[in-house]
Amino acid sequence: MKKTIFLSTFALLALGSFAQKRTTTSATISFDATTSKDQLPKADNKTVVAAIDITKGTVAFEAVIKNFSFSNPMIQEHFNGEKWMNSDKFPTATFKGNITNLDKVTLTKEGTYTANIKGDLTLHGVTKEIETTATINVTGKIMTANATFSIKLADYEVNGGAIAAGKVSSEPKITVSAEL
Repeated sequence: MKKTIFLSTFALLALGSFAQKRTTTSATISFDATTSKDQLPKADNKTVVAAIDITKGTVAFEAVIKNFSFSNPMIQEHFNGEKWMNSDKFPTATFKGNITNLDKVTLTKEGTYTANIKGDLTLHGVTKEIETTATINVTGKIMTANATFSIKLADYEVNGGAIAAGKVSSEPKITVSAEL
């Protein structure tokens, strides 16, 4: 009997701790590097792994670079090539960070929250700290999170003739969306 009570209690505690982390394998990252000279350098990746721990406030995502889809196959080829993202050498982009205002964001309760996010973005083998805000909406058992920010490609050692020629923005807009 004691063994059954112990195992039942352990199982409930384990389930409770797993419920604190929300994950998805179908988050989306949109990349928009359009300029007045070229409206084509934009892409989506709809296979991003994302996670948020609702009690600790940790946030993470990982995107496979080759999964970014462009409307123009030539741009996609250049994007993955050695002179740009070099996706064979640097196959993923990752972010690991925290909600810095967790005291004002109650992710266990329904509502819409503005979360300040700070963490490390690793792209093209370079890690830089970034800060942004995310809108997190909790409705029932569904949580959605959306954030938009820009990065400087030069900070991540991504450069090329198209940037210098004004065909690709040197500071693309990145949008992350997830339903967890």
